[in-house]
Amino acid sequence: MPIFEISEKLLLPVEQKNFSLEKDLQTLVEGNLGAVFNCRLVATEFSTGAQHAGRIDTLALSEEDNPVIIEYKKVESSELINQSLFYLYWIQDHKGDFEIAVQKTLGNGVQVDWSDVRVICIAPNYKKYDLHAVQVMGANIELWKYRLFSNNSLYLEEVFHNTKASPTVSQTIDKNPVMVEAGKKAAQVRATALYTFDEHLDGKSKKIQELVYSIREFVTGLDSAIEEVPKKFYVAYKASQNIVCMEAKSKNIKLFVKLKPGDVTEPPSSYRDVSNIGHYGTGDVEFTITSEEELEEVKKYVEMAYNKVGG
Repeated sequence: MPIFEISEKLLLPVEQKNFSLEKDLQTLVEGNLGAVFNCRLVATEFSTGAQHAGRIDTLALSEEDNPVIIEYKKVESSELINQSLFYLYWIQDHKGDFEIAVQKTLGNGVQVDWSDVRVICIAPNYKKYDLHAVQVMGANIELWKYRLFSNNSLYLEEVFHNTKASPTVSQTIDKNPVMVEAGKKAAQVRATALYTFDEHLDGKSKKIQELVYSIREFVTGLDSAIEEVPKKFYVAYKASQNIVCMEAKSKNIKLFVKLKPGDVTEPPSSYRDVSNIGHYGTGDVEFTITSEEELEEVKKYVEMAYNKVGG
C-alpha cells in the first residue's frame, strides 16, 4: 500500500527504503518493545548454548508474563520461519534458562506464565510457501511485515497469526524435521493452555451472558483484525497488544481498559483506577458493568484505547 505525504492539497508519494543492517531493525524494535508489542526486553542475542549453536535475536516477556521470541530479516527468507520454530522448540526444553534470564533482567518477583509462548517474525515480505508452512504447523506464530519510508516512518502489519491447534504428526511427516519437532512441542503447549469463550459464560445469569455478548460485539466490531483471546480468568481483545480485558463475574462484568487514569477525564460511576491494585486483566483503568446503559458510558474509552494502541 503506498504512503502519501500531505503537502497543502497535494498527495506526494513517500519513497520506500530499507535498513542498512538487520541489526538496525532489531535495535529499533527492542528499544520500543513497549510501544509496538507491549513487551519487556529480557535479552538480546541470547545464546542457546554450544550444542544448539544459535542466538535468539530478541527474548521478551509479554504483558501477561508469557515468553516472547522475536526474529528479524531485512530480506525475504524462509530461514526466518525455520529459525523461529527451532527456537520455539528450544525454549520449551530450556524453561529454566529463560526464567533465570527474566529474573536477572526484570527481578526475582516476576513469574513466567508458560501457558502461551508467542513467536514473532518480522520481515519485509513472506513467500506463499512460508505462509502455508506456519499454517500447517499450528504453532502460535505471528508473521509481521514492515516497510521503512524515506520520511523515517515505519509501517508494521501483521499478515498472519496462527491460533489453531497443531495437526497430527502424520500430517507433517513430509515437512522439515526441525519444523515437525517444533510443531509437536507447540501442540503439547497448546493442549495445556486452551481456554474457550464459552467457559467464561458457565454459571452466569442470562443478563450477564447477554451483556458479555454485547461487549464482545462492540469490541470486535471496532476492527476485523481485533483478536479474541480467552484466558483462564478473563477474555482479552487485542491487536498488536491488549486493548481491553473482560472478566465476567456472577453479578457484573469488569472491563480492564488499556488506558492511563489521566485519560478518563469524565469518569462514570463504574470507573476505578487500578494502576496500583492487583487484578487479572491487563490495563490500569477498570469499569464495572452491570447494564447496557453503563456499557454505553464506557464505549468511548474502549474506542480510545483501540486508537491509542494503533488499531
